[in-house]
Amino acid sequence: MANPYIVGIGGTTGSGSTTECALAAALAAAEADGARVRLFGGGDLVALPHYRPGAVAESPVAQAMIEAVRAADGLVIASPGYHGSISGLVKNAIDYLEETARDARVYLDGLPVGLIVTAYGWQATGSTLGTLRAIVHALRGWPTPMGAAIKARSGLFVEGACTDPAAAAQLDLVGRQVVEFARLRLRAPLVTSTGPQTDNLG
Repeated sequence: MANPYIVGIGGTTGSGSTTECALAAALAAAEADGARVRLFGGGDLVALPHYRPGAVAESPVAQAMIEAVRAADGLVIASPGYHGSISGLVKNAIDYLEETARDARVYLDGLPVGLIVTAYGWQATGSTLGTLRAIVHALRGWPTPMGAAIKARSGLFVEGACTDPAAAAQLDLVGRQVVEFARLRLRAPLVTSTGPQTDNLG
């Protein structure tokens, strides 16, 4: 059985944030299902310079993240819902994927991508999850059927464990679906056409 490599990207400026804990929980589920995992959390994202062409050469974190994505069989992206959309911190990290625009596998072409949103209100979780799905489609990735929408509250995570059974089930399913679809792709690689290489930044 294939052991896919799953990369997680997400978090906030706060150490041990709900978003990062949720991401870690999904990756733990993926790991329990046999995947190899790597997490780029809030501390890594804070260290990234604002993206511009060539910025990756200035940042060891950016270099490590891009190389991990290039090697990945699937991704999990987690963002807080800030003012109804994804955070600038997470968007900046996603912008670094422009470095893969001219790779043999363009952007996230054919990769399963699990999505997680945490917010203090349900409205923000819905709009932010929709935004993440649109971004993943633009990068040629496949959002998994399950996208976790988690309402943040004090005590939701205790020592890394989710105390809400419904939220925990969502995160577990996101992690397992990414592994499931990554394995399917490894067993029967998609026939995709890279076509003309274009700059996604417009």
